[in-house]
Amino acid sequence: MPLLTYLIPATGLFALIVAFGLAAWIRRNKEGTPRMMEVASCIRKGAMAFLLREYRPIAVFIVIMFPLLAFTPIGVPTASAFLLGAVFSVSAGFVGMRTATTANVRTTAAARTGIFPALKIAFRGGAVMGLTVVGLGVFGIGVLLIILGFENSEIITGFGLGASSIALFDRVGGGIYTKAADIGADIAGKIELGIPEDDPRNPASVADNVGDNVGDVAGMGSDLFESYVGSIISAIMLAVAGPSMISESMILYPVLIACAGVLASIIAVFIVGRKNSKNPAATLLAGTYISSLLVLISGFFLSLYLFGRVNEFAAVASGIAIGISIGVLSKRYTYVDYKSVKKIAKQADTGAANTIIEGLSVGMMSTVAPLLLISASIIISNEFVGLYGIALSSVGMLSTTGIVVAVDAYGPISDNAGGIAVMSGLPHNVREITDELDSVGNTTAAIGKGFAIGSAALTALALFVSYAEIAGLETISLLDPWVVSGLLVGGILPFLFAALTMRRVSRAASQIIEEIRSQFRSNKDIWEGKTKPDYSKCENIATSAALRGMIVPCFLAVACPILAGLINVKLLGGLLAGSMLTGVLLAITMSIAGGAWDNAKKYIEIHGGEGSNAHKAAIVGDTVGDPLKDTCAPSMNILIKLMAIVAVVFLPLFLR
Repeated sequence: MPLLTYLIPATGLFALIVAFGLAAWIRRNKEGTPRMMEVASCIRKGAMAFLLREYRPIAVFIVIMFPLLAFTPIGVPTASAFLLGAVFSVSAGFVGMRTATTANVRTTAAARTGIFPALKIAFRGGAVMGLTVVGLGVFGIGVLLIILGFENSEIITGFGLGASSIALFDRVGGGIYTKAADIGADIAGKIELGIPEDDPRNPASVADNVGDNVGDVAGMGSDLFESYVGSIISAIMLAVAGPSMISESMILYPVLIACAGVLASIIAVFIVGRKNSKNPAATLLAGTYISSLLVLISGFFLSLYLFGRVNEFAAVASGIAIGISIGVLSKRYTYVDYKSVKKIAKQADTGAANTIIEGLSVGMMSTVAPLLLISASIIISNEFVGLYGIALSSVGMLSTTGIVVAVDAYGPISDNAGGIAVMSGLPHNVREITDELDSVGNTTAAIGKGFAIGSAALTALALFVSYAEIAGLETISLLDPWVVSGLLVGGILPFLFAALTMRRVSRAASQIIEEIRSQFRSNKDIWEGKTKPDYSKCENIATSAALRGMIVPCFLAVACPILAGLINVKLLGGLLAGSMLTGVLLAITMSIAGGAWDNAKKYIEIHGGEGSNAHKAAIVGDTVGDPLKDTCAPSMNILIKLMAIVAVVFLPLFLR
């Protein structure tokens, strides 16, 4: 076992120690007034209550899957790796949510003194989650490589299966909760009653803020953990499943690139945290660029050391370049300073219909450049290193996951801080600061989703190649009826998945709207602010909808590839290809359209249009975009990778 292997879990452990230190620093900051602490406590308790209830069906899934893996040709080692991946995925989401519910009120308190102190706390709150995600990922993979040895490294796919399956539960469940509460609060509150967002008179205001944590933080933590380890595992699988002998260097290189990314992210976190800038977007994006540059330098020398050439580095560099490019494009489509958002805001003057049409156009148009860039990355990386290079490109794209998650998680923390400011009755200038941070957060979230979607396509493709290599499929012919049938069925699945989750959000939001109307009709003191509304009823509606709504979509994601593989391995090959294409296209369209609608609403608010007809039309666009960008789109990249890794893990059973 090479000495470098032992540095892998050590790097992960170091990241976890730094994350713990940042969490301790956040707790030392002031929480603010007693009213602020009371509101924050309600949000924290609601988020914890949902998460604990969500873990029950997840625990049942783990209990069913473990023996299914252990007592079949797949084996106990793979089942044990699955269990470890599942536990780490749950831990990533849990730690992120705990930190976010600690940082939110402190961000509000800091916003009373200026934008940079608030930015620093919110960003470092996100950094705790980012470093936890990469720390757990590198630590888990490093430990498994040491225990299993390079000759049995294909067992590590079980770790990816555990991470992916739990991430899907967390993303779908949390996404349904947060968007049902958000839409209900917006329609009944801002449109029907004309009260501000996060007004304490709105019975759904607490549920809305709880949703930011369970969906956009806990769910996103599991999501990015899954993306991160999935890219590394796809590279290891291609090194193992390829036609040549197992190369220790081919297994080590992607993991060491990930380690370099961990250290680069730590450096970037502290550089960004010290830079007192009045431009939050530039400050946050600087962290991504700094960490990417450090990974490029490390990747160059690692490639020379392990392979004596720079071909592998070229594949990694293409992934980093494509990831940054997709992020920049996402910013141009979703940030308030660019014309896409301004055009949507302008169309809002003519009503909700044109607002939605313009937003859909932006979302569809946004698929062109990312798909061309991903295609270019596939061709470039394949030219340099063959199919193994495709996986390296994905590893490069996600090598800076630590800082990407930090920037992404910063968004919901800022959003929560704004909610606490309003519900605590703080001066309007505090809300203006948190709104500015939140607006940047919508853009940074779109950038993070861009990285995740781009890497999902490359990771799913690499796992698909591994599946074909192990299954002995030299070609996937479009003239084969099994392949064509699989292609069509696979193309359907992302649409079916999105339809099921959107329907659940819509129905739960309707129940919340009726509950809000009922409380205002039955108790006029709520309107006058003399009596607090019953917040718990809206929380219970959102929780029940999320727990019921996540079961069927997640079951389909696991069951469909297993069923297809048991029927015919060519059918499964077509299914993976079809789901990958439609899943990526849907994810980009929904993510960008939703982000653009959201910031179009904020653009109107920034320019004094709050309460106008254009503002109401923009709110409709925002509510349509909410489940698209925060429920369906983030789940798509997990869906296509989960089905691919299920295919690889269960392949021994299919071949029997």
